[in-house]
Amino acid sequence: EKPYKCEECDRAFSQSSNLTEHKKIHTGEKPYKCEECGKAFNRFSTLTKHKRIHTGEKPYKCEECGKAFNQSYQLTRHKIVHTKEKLNKCEEFGKAFKQSSHRTIHKIIHTGEKPYKCEEHGKVFNQSSNLTTQKIIHTGENLYKFEEHGKAFNLFSNITNHKIIYT
Repeated sequence: EKPYKCEECDRAFSQSSNLTEHKKIHTGEKPYKCEECGKAFNRFSTLTKHKRIHTGEKPYKCEECGKAFNQSYQLTRHKIVHTKEKLNKCEEFGKAFKQSSHRTIHKIIHTGEKPYKCEEHGKVFNQSSNLTTQKIIHTGENLYKFEEHGKAFNLFSNITNHKIIYT
């Protein structure tokens, strides 16, 4: 039961002290001031959390990797990283990936699979980016232009090598 109701916003509380604390939101009262920087807060608990910025205190530690945080929500958000890594782990090597698409690309190494086929001459690739490069070579399209003398290249690596020669 929550018998203590706020007249301003209709929120209810089980203890009168919580209602008193809550009312400060509406009045704008900020009685808790940081001695370090002067910033004021309407709750003592918020001031306590704020002070950790100045002290460098990080009481919330990740049991999995040891990384520490000054607020509990930061640790909660961080733990998702480990959950994703567990979901996207390579069974063969034990290597963990943050994204499932990266694990999929990695798994092709083990299978030797080359699912990307060039329709022009039948050459197969294990990564779609390699097929894209192959297609650019076939079209002869020059996407990268060297500004010094106007010569154009179909691959970024080719213009990079050319720049090294001429600069």
